[in-house]
Amino acid sequence: RRMSGAALRLIRCRKLSTAGVKKVLQWKDLRKVAKVTGAVILGGCLFITYEMVALDKAVTIDTSAILQEKYKSYIYLRATPSDEKENLTAGLTHKARRELHKAARRFLEISSRLLRQSLDEHFSHVDADPHEVALWVLLKRTQSANKAIRLQAVQELAGNHHWHDYQYQTAAQIIDQRTAVALARTPQVDLRFFLRSPALPDLEDGLSAEDGLRQLLGSLPQSEVDECVQYFTSLALRESTQSLATQRGGLWCFGGNGLPYAQSLTSVPSEKVESFCLQALVQHSKVQSHCDHIVANRGLQLLQRVYQLRRDSLKIQTDIVRIIGNLALNESVHQAIALSGWVSVLAEMMQSPHAIQASHAARALANLDRETVKEKYQDGVYILHPQTRGNQPIKADVLFIHGILGAAFKTWRQKDRSMLEEEKEAESRDNYTECWPKSWLAADCPNLRVLSVEYDSHLSDWMAQCPAENQRKSLAYRSQELLKKLKLAGVGERPVVWVAHSMGGLLVKKMLLDASEDPDMHELLKNTKGIMFYSVPHHGTFMAEYSVNVRYLLFPSIEVRELCKDSPALRNLNENFLNMAKEKEFKVLSFAETLPTNIGPMIKILVVPTQSAS
Repeated sequence: RRMSGAALRLIRCRKLSTAGVKKVLQWKDLRKVAKVTGAVILGGCLFITYEMVALDKAVTIDTSAILQEKYKSYIYLRATPSDEKENLTAGLTHKARRELHKAARRFLEISSRLLRQSLDEHFSHVDADPHEVALWVLLKRTQSANKAIRLQAVQELAGNHHWHDYQYQTAAQIIDQRTAVALARTPQVDLRFFLRSPALPDLEDGLSAEDGLRQLLGSLPQSEVDECVQYFTSLALRESTQSLATQRGGLWCFGGNGLPYAQSLTSVPSEKVESFCLQALVQHSKVQSHCDHIVANRGLQLLQRVYQLRRDSLKIQTDIVRIIGNLALNESVHQAIALSGWVSVLAEMMQSPHAIQASHAARALANLDRETVKEKYQDGVYILHPQTRGNQPIKADVLFIHGILGAAFKTWRQKDRSMLEEEKEAESRDNYTECWPKSWLAADCPNLRVLSVEYDSHLSDWMAQCPAENQRKSLAYRSQELLKKLKLAGVGERPVVWVAHSMGGLLVKKMLLDASEDPDMHELLKNTKGIMFYSVPHHGTFMAEYSVNVRYLLFPSIEVRELCKDSPALRNLNENFLNMAKEKEFKVLSFAETLPTNIGPMIKILVVPTQSAS
């Protein structure tokens, strides 16, 4: 019992003790738990917030670095004079500048994303203006492996004229050499697609552009060139500015590019020396191995400098572009030509109102365009139509061959106009043409390829006579030379019609006879469908019977001997041609003079009488 009573009291005391403890701990610990829990929650929130901010900053920095490395895109900003910059800055508000920067950043991000997507991917999920997306889709397609896609993309790219200025300049940074040439050969292309010519390095102290040309000529080998090139190269190197300044008189103009001496050369002596050097470089640029020397010796940059300095001289600019056209015959130097800024120069010249300049630029660009042009146009073969890319198929070739004292362009001019007539006809200037085959024939027959051929007579532009010049002026020499050039130009692969004036008609007859004896040229003979002779001296001209002084003033000696009335050479040429024309059933149409031609201030004669022209 004692044990039971003691145990009962102990149990009751424990119950009372336990109940009292529970009641105290319930309120006291609750406050402690609240304090600890609040501190933990608050500290955790602060810690998480700090970590999130730090992580966000870290991610932002890394993303910027990645974007800079990935996108590699920037806007090309053109340099403007300081006063223009100040006016532009003053005209823009802070808000406008901020919006422009935001748009530029957004444009770069979107463009970089798009350029990494395939051609057939849909862009509906891209948050971008369709106007911006279209530009980059076209730029992407210009680099497609599919030729048809590339051609269509270039056509659409040049056909849209609603791009913003910064889009043109950004595109100029991205387009490759092939696309740049394609755009340059697109009618009326926007010139903002092309980068400006790179800054040229300064010349050495005391050196002028004239000195640079002489150094370039002196560095070229004298091998693989004929006697005339060697002769005139040494002449250009020998002549000094002082000696040229004391010379009087003009240069003979037997063909060449057809520009009068007064128009092409000024009285500045250094410009005359530059013209001598450039004409020598024209001859060197015809030799393939010399082209590499010209490029290696920074000739492209030097020519760019002279071109910029002589913007008022059509003669010098034409000679320079003529050299570029010869260099472009070699595909190994195409990249060097593009990097020197010549594509933008040629694109601008293509839009020149002068037929001579536009045609020289068209020839150079055609030689650079290996995408759509398989032919090569050597020096003296000029494209009058089509000078740009087009969709119309070419069905026939028409070749224009000038005569003695003529040229590839000036022979086919509408008429000569005096300054007074130009002022009176200022309103109707659109009706005048410097070259009617280019303006009129191309408009009436757009499916024709119109070529104008100039045989090698430009060396006689220079004052001195080349000792070996008589050989290169014979009909036999010129015939073989032109046949090779026409074959490279693809003449003979489609129907051909010849249009010849004066001695050019004799040259056409000689070429066709030579082609009949050459198995490689039988296609040219087979595809010749018709010939038009304009005042061609089939039986010679009595003008060659004039006094020795007049005869040698008007014609070089070899032409005089070949054009003498009833000469045996002309008789054989005419008889052989008539036999071949009857056999091949050529359609021939001849025109004769009915009005006299002014030869000097006091002489009027019929150069080719009707009897000889028939």
